Amino acid sequence: MSDIRLHLFQTGSLVCRRQDIFLNEGMGEPFEIPVPWYLITHPSGHVVIDGGFPAICATDAEGHWGPAAEVFVPRVRPGEDCAAQMRAAGFDPADVRTILLSHLHLDHTGAIGAFPNARHVVQREALAYALAPDWFCAGAFVRADFDRPGLDWLLLDEAWGDFFDLYGDGAITCIRSPGHTVGHQSFLVRTARGATLLAVDAADTMDHWHDRALPGAVTSVTEAVRSVAKLRAVAERAQARIVPGHDPALWPTLDQAPAFY
Repeated sequence: MSDIRLHLFQTGSLVCRRQDIFLNEGMGEPFEIPVPWYLITHPSGHVVIDGGFPAICATDAEGHWGPAAEVFVPRVRPGEDCAAQMRAAGFDPADVRTILLSHLHLDHTGAIGAFPNARHVVQREALAYALAPDWFCAGAFVRADFDRPGLDWLLLDEAWGDFFDLYGDGAITCIRSPGHTVGHQSFLVRTARGATLLAVDAADTMDHWHDRALPGAVTSVTEAVRSVAKLRAVAERAQARIVPGHDPALWPTLDQAPAFY
């Protein structure tokens, strides 16, 4: 495990509305959240999780996102995309072998197509839903990010089970955690410094994690609540630290790159 390290990065922040994060709370009130992404160094090939915003959001978010940019406003500068941050931190993007995608919302697709040697791992139903979402979720998906030729996909489905061990060594496990959207997955990462549960948007904040609030953006509240319960059991068993998806209070307290877990 000594060669395996988890680095926490941030591609700026997203200005949305409080009700987008906390169901029926603060209607219309602006709410700014961090947009994280994660790099895991591994002897079998480095892994990037999600990647935050696509690079184009720093220069033309409105042109890329269309009307969604009026509701979700990215605050990101050139050079804050995941590939540029990797190079600045001394990593070679060519060493990335896997992109793990929690889901395909517009603030989680920054790594897609950005790494020439990488396979993209996502739940099959997450990709299918992103290609044909229900009307109330459609604005959160930008089809140009993921519907393009030449991408190498590994699509996970029921046959793989709820837990998928990426490299077969227990270091990185994908965990089905739907509710925020169809086919969402979270990640358990084990390093020499202990286990970390990356809930991603299965729990945007610790309020969601502790059942103090319902998430504002969901395809199923029931699935969202049950996924958090499952992740809590996983975290307890692994004695894992918890990293929620977009908690503006907790995120600054975490050890971010160049530090690592």
